[in-house]
Amino acid sequence: MAEAAINHSALAKLVESGSVSAAHVVGKVGGWGIIIKCGRTVRPLAAQRGTVRLFSKLETVAAYLKGIGIARFDVDVLGYDSEHARRTRPDRAEALRRAHEAAAYDKWFRSQVQAALDDPRPSIPHEEVSARWAKQRAQLVKKVKAAQGSKA
Repeated sequence: MAEAAINHSALAKLVESGSVSAAHVVGKVGGWGIIIKCGRTVRPLAAQRGTVRLFSKLETVAAYLKGIGIARFDVDVLGYDSEHARRTRPDRAEALRRAHEAAAYDKWFRSQVQAALDDPRPSIPHEEVSARWAKQRAQLVKKVKAAQGSKA
């Protein structure tokens, strides 16, 4: 009895609860799909857009299943067609790398802002900081003029 596809988060919850009784990796034109069995219910794994998720490499499927907590599965290669397997997309890999870098930077930046907000030291008024910097600038200008005067 086939039903609607199941997404990653729902599958993770089912695996955690021990409800998954079997996983089948099925070869298709374009890659490898995963069929999950819970009791009498059989559902394919869905991609983010709701379509059936296809993996281009069997090694990727094995790593995914092992990572989610499914250590044993069977493989059906009957429908697999290596001639029409999905091709890699370097442009997507680069976009994902940039997205991960941006997320890491965002996390770092937010932690820096939070650390500044949590700092127990008293804040310094703007006028006081401006006065300090003005004094330092004046001292530097005086040193530079003195150094230029001694060269002449």
